[in-house]
Amino acid sequence: MDLSLSLVCGGCKAASLVCPQLQKQVAKRLRLEATGGASSVSLVPWRRRMTAFAPHVFRYSSGFRQLCRQAQLHETKYERFFDNNRRRNSSSSRRRVVQSALADVDSIVVQEEEDLKTDKDVYPVVVPRGETWSVHKFGGTCVGSCERIQNVAKIILKDPSLRKAVVVSAMAKVTDMMYDLLERAKSRDDTYLSALEKLHEKHKDTATALLDDHDALSKFLATLEHDVHNLRAMLRAIYIAGHATEPFADFVVGHGELWSAQMLAATVSQMGLPCVWMDAREVLVVNLTGTQQVDPDFEASDERLDKWYARTPADTIIITGFIASTADNIPTTLKRDGSDFSAAIMASLFRAAQVTIWTDVDGVYSADPKKVSEAVVLSTLSYQEAWEMSYFGANVLHPRTTMPVMKYDIPITIRNVFNVESPGTRIGRSPVPETAGKSSQLSFYNNTADSMVKGFATIDNIALVNVEGTGMAGVPGTASDIFQTVKEVGANVVMISQASSEHSICFAVPEKEVGSVAKALKSRFKRALDAGRLSQVEIVHNCSILAAVGQQMASTPGVSASLFTALAKANINVRAIAQGCSEYNITVVVDQEDSVRALKAVHSRFYLSKTTMSVGVVGPGLIGSTLLEQFKDQAAILKEEFNIDLRVTGIMGTKSMLLCEAGLDLSKWRELLEGEGEPTDMVKFMVHVKDNHFIPNAVIIDCTASAHVAEQYYKWLKKGIHIITPNKKANSGPLDQYLCLRELQRQSYTHYFYEATVGAGLPIISTLRGLNETGDKIIKIEGIFSGTVSYIFNNFKGDKSFSQIVREAKMFGFTEPDPRDDLSGMDVARKVIILARESGLRLELADIPVQSLVPEPLRRESTVEEFLEELPDYDTEIEHLRQEAEAAGEVLRYVGVVDVLANAGRVELQRYPKSHAFAQLSGSDNIIAFATSRYSKQPLIVRGPGAGAEVTAGGVFSDILRLASYLGAPS
Repeated sequence: MDLSLSLVCGGCKAASLVCPQLQKQVAKRLRLEATGGASSVSLVPWRRRMTAFAPHVFRYSSGFRQLCRQAQLHETKYERFFDNNRRRNSSSSRRRVVQSALADVDSIVVQEEEDLKTDKDVYPVVVPRGETWSVHKFGGTCVGSCERIQNVAKIILKDPSLRKAVVVSAMAKVTDMMYDLLERAKSRDDTYLSALEKLHEKHKDTATALLDDHDALSKFLATLEHDVHNLRAMLRAIYIAGHATEPFADFVVGHGELWSAQMLAATVSQMGLPCVWMDAREVLVVNLTGTQQVDPDFEASDERLDKWYARTPADTIIITGFIASTADNIPTTLKRDGSDFSAAIMASLFRAAQVTIWTDVDGVYSADPKKVSEAVVLSTLSYQEAWEMSYFGANVLHPRTTMPVMKYDIPITIRNVFNVESPGTRIGRSPVPETAGKSSQLSFYNNTADSMVKGFATIDNIALVNVEGTGMAGVPGTASDIFQTVKEVGANVVMISQASSEHSICFAVPEKEVGSVAKALKSRFKRALDAGRLSQVEIVHNCSILAAVGQQMASTPGVSASLFTALAKANINVRAIAQGCSEYNITVVVDQEDSVRALKAVHSRFYLSKTTMSVGVVGPGLIGSTLLEQFKDQAAILKEEFNIDLRVTGIMGTKSMLLCEAGLDLSKWRELLEGEGEPTDMVKFMVHVKDNHFIPNAVIIDCTASAHVAEQYYKWLKKGIHIITPNKKANSGPLDQYLCLRELQRQSYTHYFYEATVGAGLPIISTLRGLNETGDKIIKIEGIFSGTVSYIFNNFKGDKSFSQIVREAKMFGFTEPDPRDDLSGMDVARKVIILARESGLRLELADIPVQSLVPEPLRRESTVEEFLEELPDYDTEIEHLRQEAEAAGEVLRYVGVVDVLANAGRVELQRYPKSHAFAQLSGSDNIIAFATSRYSKQPLIVRGPGAGAEVTAGGVFSDILRLASYLGAPS
């Protein structure tokens, strides 16, 4: 027993690594006699015998062949190798493998002994297919420089797998440079020579910096020189002909992979791990099926792999990606981005345990992180989900990569070569859980492994082709004729949508191909178009496709509804829809200018990412500046606790405005507006706020009292911009303007909130709307709507004159700069007309009689100071009214009234008993009483502060949060 594998392995540590049962069986069947010492037995025959025996045993025993091969080498050099493999040979799976191996040992050993007598080598080396292989693929970015190639080599060395097949792309940009060489040569541009020399120098410099071994460097440089010489000759021929056949072109562009594979193989060997490189054209056989697609011939490739491995057995193989050959040994490629496909094919040929595709991102994201900053790395994807996402443009992997590995259930992992600590995204066969099809709020919206929607992807530069006409309905072959015509011009149909009425067929093609498609269709169906059987072949340019992908969307109620609700709330028009019966994806076509906003909107809906709004503030005066301060103080809390991300992207004053696409720094907006502001331009401001492609929702907050700004509301709503305002001019202006705004709002998902127009921060509008929506009948609305006038009459008790209190109110900031604006009653009248219209009355402002508190002689044009100086002359009249009310146990209050039954409104000075709610006010409080069918005996009363910048800004802020809730933020 001590001599069995100890002798075979030359006394090295290998003996302790092989399963004891295998030691016994091999010792017994090779008839090793444990007589004499180790010195009395010749090691050479046994090493030779095991070397021939090992390839066959290895098909069953992972590790055995490697141990026997290394037995011929110096013990200490491979000591670490055997130590590293000890853990692997202790696993339960190893024991099962060993048991399988022993079943065939008898027959193999008998034949081996016979052959040793005649010294014949009848044991051809076959590929040890199975889970001992792991496949890696490194893209051009991963091997873009000397340092990055060294990093890749280190990753290969750290992989504990027993065998490694490494598929490598050309260095970054080299394939593009190769195609550029071809184009220059075909165009008879002799600068192809200098471009080729740059490629030569690039690889020469990289290899020189990379390889310390003089022999390895000399060998590579000689190969490089030879290849460049051949390329120079081929490109010269192309230059003369002005044309290149596809095999010629494929031969030229494939050299980048040949060179990078050789450099990487030399680097890995230099670091101590023996390896060889494979020209995939010697192994990988494909059949050409079109100009941009090939199909692997797995049977022929398997045979070629066996022959190649018999000549070059190795446990670490560096393989060229992208390139292959036809059955006639003509060089070809797997077409653009085909290295991922190469890796999957090789994994299938080796029956590998896994494929790792190394790239420059941490895995597959739920959406393009360049467009959606909140996109998350997905931990798992099914093969079908990965295929769908890659087809629809997600930066995942080549669309056909999953096909070869699905047959053997080989998982693919996407990992970041620059962040090896990240686990990446695992793509494999994931069975649908038993809960599929059942409603689950948790898995519906959260980033979990079983989320209903895994990710979103977009394809830009798409055009829609719509063929329609009554003559299509019920006519067999129409669709066939359409798509046969499209095929003949070589266009790629990305998506198809057809109504059940068969009245039209709509499909999407790349924008660059739509011209030829339209021309061909109009020619093919000229008779039908002339006869009216087809009404038109319509082209819609500048579109994008948005796809939502998830294997568990199938039969799950509500997914489509949530998707389209999110798009509608972002005011995005859907031009076409498609969904297969497998329900792995829902595809919509939107205008390209809306593509990013649409992506962010749906991602926010399903992944609970932040509801982001592009906010434009018009009027940074008292209320506007206070609102901006509130934004600054609450921004972090809103983002972290409520998933609301408010980005103030523009501030516009009367003379200057400040714009910033990413969002302004609100801690110094005043300095920025003064120092970096540009002249006010209403149109430019609107476009800037709306067309921020990285923020799906746009809102303009009008903090002015300007009628001119209010006139812009209709245009803004029409453009899909939400509006929030304390400005009363729009809702109290011309009736037709108000009705148009409300109608437009009802027809779209664009919101118009104006709670602060009445009662500042008090919930007056929302209370009235709630009463109406729940079926209550409004009878009368009566209230003290002006905080300024409320303050004046709450303090008008006889100890101070009316004029003194007015001056005091101005000093405390309760009035407008000109107190006449408050005392005239027009502010209250505007609030009355707003409430009247909300109650269903169609009144104009001129229909509201207003009792002005400004004496007639003082209504003339004069300065504010002149008005205040002359006002005491008129105190006597209003003091007399106060005394009369006082004598009757009453107080004076300036009120607005909406009499719904009388279809009227008014603003007037009235007397109320001291026990009345209106007489109980203090300070600048507002109070509104709603008399309704339900609240007929005791009116519903809303009371609170109704004036001041803080409460008004707070009312506007409340509307913003309400808007965020409508747009998807958690409430």
